[in-house]
Amino acid sequence: MQKLQKRGALMLSLILLVSLLSACGSSNDKTAEGAASGGGSDSSATASEVKKDGFPIVDKQITLTMFAPDSGMADWSKMPVVQAMEKLSNIKVEFQTAPLDSFDTKKNLVFASGDLPDMLYAAALTPAEQVTYGSQGVLVPLEDLIDNYAPNLKKILDENPNIRKNITTTDGHIYALPFIDTAAVWYRGPMWYNGKFLKALGASEPKTTEELYTLLKRVKEEDPNGNGKADEIPLTSVKLDDLRMYFFGFWGMYDTEIYADKDGKVHYSPQEEGYKGYLTFMNRLWNEDLLDHETFSQTDDQKKAKGKNNQVLLFSDYMAYFTLGGEPSEDDPMMTPVSSEIAGTPVYGKHPGMSANGTFAITKNNKNPEATMRWIDYQYSYEGATLWTQGPEGTLWKYKDEATHEKEWLPVPGGGDREEYRGTITPNYGILTPGVNLAEMTNGLRSDFDDWIQEQNEQKLVPIGKVPFPNVYLTNDEQTEVSALLSDLRTYVTQMEAKFVTGQEPLSNWDKYVSQLQKMGADKVREVYQTAYDRWNQNQ
Repeated sequence: MQKLQKRGALMLSLILLVSLLSACGSSNDKTAEGAASGGGSDSSATASEVKKDGFPIVDKQITLTMFAPDSGMADWSKMPVVQAMEKLSNIKVEFQTAPLDSFDTKKNLVFASGDLPDMLYAAALTPAEQVTYGSQGVLVPLEDLIDNYAPNLKKILDENPNIRKNITTTDGHIYALPFIDTAAVWYRGPMWYNGKFLKALGASEPKTTEELYTLLKRVKEEDPNGNGKADEIPLTSVKLDDLRMYFFGFWGMYDTEIYADKDGKVHYSPQEEGYKGYLTFMNRLWNEDLLDHETFSQTDDQKKAKGKNNQVLLFSDYMAYFTLGGEPSEDDPMMTPVSSEIAGTPVYGKHPGMSANGTFAITKNNKNPEATMRWIDYQYSYEGATLWTQGPEGTLWKYKDEATHEKEWLPVPGGGDREEYRGTITPNYGILTPGVNLAEMTNGLRSDFDDWIQEQNEQKLVPIGKVPFPNVYLTNDEQTEVSALLSDLRTYVTQMEAKFVTGQEPLSNWDKYVSQLQKMGADKVREVYQTAYDRWNQNQ
């Protein structure tokens, strides 16, 4: 029972947080080569034959081809969710999937071939890909189709105008649809404290960076795991990638690269004064062995092993028990962001409520764009999102009260893990699919732990949170210039961060470092994004 409760909590976390959707391998035998040879659908329905509401979508069955990444759990065409959708819509979908680890390569091959599927699903279309293939006419503009054949999505966009702005390119068209979760808070897992250590030290959560330093030092010196060994690790990380976003907020930066402040000014974080404060603090921790000296060499599994061995106080993960082991527990608190010497801190870079990349697009080869839009629009409704996320009623769940959408879990058929079984009944597993997450989808399914996580978010992050930067689109020329500059800048910044933190590069060379950033085009990058941000703000 404990295992099922733990897995249930994990499943709900995956449903509720878009950032928790992860990738795993695939073994489907229909690959991108099939997409290249499959072409568009061989049947069509005129717009007048497509119903604007209700089901079936068409009276005479049509067939659509889809290219998508696959986590390899089961043959999509045999999944109950897919079969239910075909019966409901009278639209048959032929799936052409590629393994997750090679999907991006296969996607490029599909675009290069010119012989396209009807739709791209869970395709992680970057803003640059949307602009490029949209302007070339490879992807179909969707805004008129949304207004006329997607009542569920249109309602969401009308209620959240910034989402519509965030998916509209510089030429005024929408070429791809996002995954939408307006309740999302995290970009990635937050920081957590080991509650056993806090209890052993009689310590409360620190409120400032100086108090944080004092707590970390106590962990190093006072043996909170009680084993008589000086084996405690106050703070651990994997290359700082897992803590950077959270820690930057202590020094007033909403994002690790580009963000806009409350006055609309765009910043490039690695040259901010707050970034110097961050580096100075991390170097101090490194010098006093308060930051794990294996930070730049260890794997995530090695980091977790230290947590399970009860050696770590502060760490990042999606859930604390992922690192510490055991069952979901309210004893290990989410870290409350701390303030620094920078005025107005702390801040927190909040999730924008939608995926950064497009999850769905219709290609020029599609003879049934109206029917296709109706088909995908169902996933932006409560009923459709429930079907594609949780499976058909009666398999893993049933209604306790359909009027209030209250549900309850059913035993997993044949026993085993609920989340893994879910991966055999719906394509919505291990990939970021189009659709929407709605709070009422988990009515009755939420555990006390899930509610506690939400409370931690509301108390500690939401009050200081702001979306760092909208999903702005650049023109082709802007994108080309910025991509080239950022490629070199990111490499340099990552290298210098490690050197500053470990002391290989003295912080007295800060001005020299900033000068090098400017020579490499940091100011130009900021200017381009300032222009794009101003353009986004004018798009009402």
